[in-house]
Amino acid sequence: MKNVQILLRQHVGAPCQAIVKSGDKVKKGTLIATPTGLGANIFSSVYGEVEDVLEDRIVIKPDEVQSEEFEKIEEGSKLEMIKAAGIVGMGGAGFPTGVKIGTDLQGGYILINAAECEPGLRHNIQQIEEECDKVVRGVKYTMEISNAAKAIFAIKKKNEKAVKILKETLKDEEAISIHLLPDIYPMGEERAVVRECLGIELKPEELPSVAKSIVINVETLARITEAIEERKPCFSKNLTVIGKLNGGNTPHVFKDVPVGTSVEELIERAGGIDGEYGEIIMGGPFTGKATTLEAPITKTTGGIIVTIEFPDLHGATMGVLVCACGGDEARMRDLAEKMNTKVVSIARCKQAQEMKSGALKCERPGNCPGQVKNSMQFKKDKCEYIIIGNCSDCSNTVMGSAPKMNLKVLHQTDHVMRTIGHPLYRYLTVSKQVEQDI
Repeated sequence: MKNVQILLRQHVGAPCQAIVKSGDKVKKGTLIATPTGLGANIFSSVYGEVEDVLEDRIVIKPDEVQSEEFEKIEEGSKLEMIKAAGIVGMGGAGFPTGVKIGTDLQGGYILINAAECEPGLRHNIQQIEEECDKVVRGVKYTMEISNAAKAIFAIKKKNEKAVKILKETLKDEEAISIHLLPDIYPMGEERAVVRECLGIELKPEELPSVAKSIVINVETLARITEAIEERKPCFSKNLTVIGKLNGGNTPHVFKDVPVGTSVEELIERAGGIDGEYGEIIMGGPFTGKATTLEAPITKTTGGIIVTIEFPDLHGATMGVLVCACGGDEARMRDLAEKMNTKVVSIARCKQAQEMKSGALKCERPGNCPGQVKNSMQFKKDKCEYIIIGNCSDCSNTVMGSAPKMNLKVLHQTDHVMRTIGHPLYRYLTVSKQVEQDI
């Protein structure tokens, strides 16, 4: 096993402060870094010796033999144990879970985000298929802590096996229901989950708490159960590895991977890279970013994707449409450069609002207006191609105008979709009708 590199920032907020030094012996579950503000405890994910403490990470040399035993967190209230375990949102930005569920919902809702929104990833769905009881126990603990009266699983209708298992598990649970989602990106965005489940439209700056709800990821709920029932710290991650791999493009789901494991080690476990490739993405096709083989996974890593090579567009002029639902401008420019194009025009989706943090948020995720004005700008600026990172519906609206102006449309996910055999994001072909709760 190669060295484990545990980053000191695996959550929103400030980086943690290391509390170990070079030469220290550590076990699985040894506390090695603590928050300096908003954050979450960080633990060793292996037995070994601290080799180095750097500004942004702790490097641990693992022992040859790894025990399954781990150092346990202290007994306490359920909320105290969740905080002590260092659990963060394991499907998004990594907001500290103990802070999120410490809110008194006064009889509101826990909304379980089981959308598995990013195409190609399936570790959350597999968790429901294999450990549904553990997830449901996490829901009940979360309802108790946050004073929620009801909970709703938001899951895509296409995941028939997982839905069937959920129905069977919840047959005697009057307070927990299922809401079926259409297969549209970004149904997993938390405001989209609130809208689909509760019929409440939140403004971009509003949190789910405005709708007396908390949105929480499937894996996060399983980690809550582990913290309360096993006193287990959060030092491992479930994720999907997929793409241009030896053996084909079937997704490989790895559970309980030690945080700090390298991208290269996980790709090798999945069969290794099949020949030449375009890039390696950490995360999903829409919101992930290019990474390296040496990069370590964190508590928030959801996927590792190896893609086919990029087309060479021989210096063609490119327009970039930046959307709140996909890559930021830097990511879009990175992709344009990898396709050997010259960016001559930048536009922003008309629903993308800039927050105080500088990040973009969509006014109504998954429901997009027309994009004719942006297409006209790209035509005026003499673009031959445009690259978009839009949601399903927004891509649909771009395709309604851009081709009529002889603009060739690329989507930031094209190289991923072609790699994994998924339909390209161009025309919306599924019904957007909201399903009834079951």
